[in-house]
Amino acid sequence: MEPIPRFDAIVIGSGFGGSINALRLASAGRRTLVLERGQRYRPGEFPRDITNVERLFWRYPRHARFRGLYEVRFFSGLAAVVASGVGGGSLIYANIHIRPDPDVFDDPRWPASVNRGSLDRHYDSVAKMLAVAPVPATLHLKKRDAFVRAAQQLGRPIFDPDEAVKWAGPDEPTRASCRLCTQCEFGCQYGAKSTLDLTYLAQAERLGAEVCSDAYVTAIAPADGGYVVTYRNTSVNPARRTPESVFARRVVVCAGTLGTNELLLRCRDLTRTLPLLSARLGHGYSANGDFLGSVCGSANPLDPWHRPDVTSVIHFDNVRHSFTMAAPTFSRPVMDVLASMGQPNVRWLRWLSPVVWWFADRLLVAAFRHGFIRARPPSGQSRAADPARMTNLFAIGRDNANGRLHLRNGQLDVVWDYARENEVLIANMTRAMGEVSQAYEGTFAPLATWELFRRIITVHSLGGCHLSDSRHSGVVSPYGEVHRYPGLFVADGSVIPTSIGFHPAMTISAVSERIAEAVVASYP
Repeated sequence: MEPIPRFDAIVIGSGFGGSINALRLASAGRRTLVLERGQRYRPGEFPRDITNVERLFWRYPRHARFRGLYEVRFFSGLAAVVASGVGGGSLIYANIHIRPDPDVFDDPRWPASVNRGSLDRHYDSVAKMLAVAPVPATLHLKKRDAFVRAAQQLGRPIFDPDEAVKWAGPDEPTRASCRLCTQCEFGCQYGAKSTLDLTYLAQAERLGAEVCSDAYVTAIAPADGGYVVTYRNTSVNPARRTPESVFARRVVVCAGTLGTNELLLRCRDLTRTLPLLSARLGHGYSANGDFLGSVCGSANPLDPWHRPDVTSVIHFDNVRHSFTMAAPTFSRPVMDVLASMGQPNVRWLRWLSPVVWWFADRLLVAAFRHGFIRARPPSGQSRAADPARMTNLFAIGRDNANGRLHLRNGQLDVVWDYARENEVLIANMTRAMGEVSQAYEGTFAPLATWELFRRIITVHSLGGCHLSDSRHSGVVSPYGEVHRYPGLFVADGSVIPTSIGFHPAMTISAVSERIAEAVVASYP
């Protein structure tokens, strides 16, 4: 039998936490292996044929052929969307980097040592590494102008956030400047986004870090002063599907909030390789207050497909349960589809929702596979059906972070009566979206799935492995080390103990920089 390969560090996942830790470890001269379940996407390789569902969606291991870019999971309490690929969520996020208000960290669930002051230098590191900057003010964008006018009418502050985008400059072999094509959340085919595979991870690889894609981690077990990590290669080559094991003195779990919680819950409750994990594992899940709606029939054309997905953010800071709001739009084909679907009144179908929800995953895949989700010719020339006069609205608030992740029949589930527990927040967001819609002289409607199921869809899952001063209040120390398992760290959105109320990528990154510093310092 061949000996198990040995590394100084194994990083599980290549999103914000994983790529940051990989670079800092490689910079310190540590032999580092990154295990990423998804595949590597080069600019120009992102899926665009939405009927090719095996390449579009990730449903592994329940459906082995589905190893695509997007994972959409329907849980008891809500639905969540995450990415799968080298670079993690950075491949499909809207590039937004915001430093939250300092009072976010006043919540007692944050360890006292973690606050805006202690994170500021790490925010600075991320901003420099990703070369973040707002959308150039010189760009004339109808969508931005309309959103600014709406904020001014409502008397709300609005700002253009920093974005991780190469706005200008000469094209490079793997990177071009932004084409303003509104495809940020579908994978940038030009490399204009400063995604992690092109920044942190690329530097880590140049310093010797090894990145193994198509590597689905199944277990972590203590062994010989470190940990053995077992994974399956998901390549289509059957000869490479046998489980493989690697050893490292330090392991950093960065599989994303859902992936990290699921892996650690399995290690504690099923395989029992990590039986001493805190009883708080999986508690305190947050959807970061995500709430979606749309405006149709704006009085003025918005030219929604000419711009990055998001340009500006309104701050609703003087109401109970403060929140922010953006107006994301997408490329012309996507906006055509959304406009042709309209804003249907589906409340009368709510009696079906308890049954339909549990089949939503299969229904979604079938709808894409068979072309049911496509643009249809408008019936008439109404303003409401004009995609040029439509925008989405996306509010992000401070929910109560009271969801619970657990294993249900061996599968990850989220239990949370979100609608009842966050009723005031949702009411404020809905009211604000209605006011913005009136400023546009259009019609507003929440996302149809909210109207039908009274469940949100989040793209900002947080929590479940909280930073904490003891194992009785969380899963990891204020520096990310797992309580009772020295040398095992967690660094991703799962360690965030509350909702942020802003786009969370910048805070996840800053906290991960802080943890990476601790990981590097932990070696004797």
